[in-house]
Amino acid sequence: MSIIGAVNSGYGAVGFFGTPGTTDASKAEGSKPILNPSESTQVQPGKKSSPAECQTCKERKYQDGSDEMVSFKTAQHISPQAAAARVRGHEAEHVSNAYKDAAQHNGKVLQASVSIKTAVCPECGRTYVSGGETATKIKYTNEENPYQQARKALDKQGTLGANVDLAG
Repeated sequence: MSIIGAVNSGYGAVGFFGTPGTTDASKAEGSKPILNPSESTQVQPGKKSSPAECQTCKERKYQDGSDEMVSFKTAQHISPQAAAARVRGHEAEHVSNAYKDAAQHNGKVLQASVSIKTAVCPECGRTYVSGGETATKIKYTNEENPYQQARKALDKQGTLGANVDLAG
């Protein structure tokens, strides 16, 4: 099972995106800098900031926790708008790896499912993709196993003579 999830960063913001026409005096009056441009500046009731001013959303990072060689092995920031597509793409890498592994080791993928997780930011109230999880089931055949050989022999006995053409 593979999991990718959001990791909150302990790093401070390096810079910020200001709105055109703002001055240092207006910033000092209590308005926060715009950290997430093109987001709503409305503060929801009970929340500390708007999605446009949310420091938590700006610093949210994603990291893969599996032992496979896939993307996001180191924590990376993804914008909230792109998170759904990037997480889906990442989880598709895990599904692709399962099919490759099955093909290389004489196996068959019985099931592969991806679930995308969402959460609500505690600072601004925005719903965001918090990660994803891939579950796969692969059946491997072992031809050297005596039980497998006996099962094949029984299957052979049951199918012998099943397709006889007597019209010949």
